Amino acid sequence: MAKASQICSLAIAALLAMGLVATAAEGPASFSGGAIGAALTIIGAGYGIGKIGSSALESMARQPEVAGNIQTAMIIAAALIEGATFFALIVCIIHGSPYPEVK
Repeated sequence: MAKASQICSLAIAALLAMGLVATAAEGPASFSGGAIGAALTIIGAGYGIGKIGSSALESMARQPEVAGNIQTAMIIAAALIEGATFFALIVCIIHGSPYPEVK
């Protein structure tokens, strides 16, 4: 667990450092807010779906007779996480769009 938290902290620090460099630019190239949000969304979704898969496989190994029910619940939970992830990505893309707003 400590290794995973170290990797996540390092990834977040790297993303923030890249964001600082990108915000120094002026004009349409400075849309790092959406990129950082999208990256954090993908990292969180990947971690969540990986945790679901890991827990499901462990529980299937302990109780093979209910493997079908566990697999169904795992797929539903992963689909819900992906739906929320896609929504967050769209919000990040819209927020970080380099194009001016239409008024």
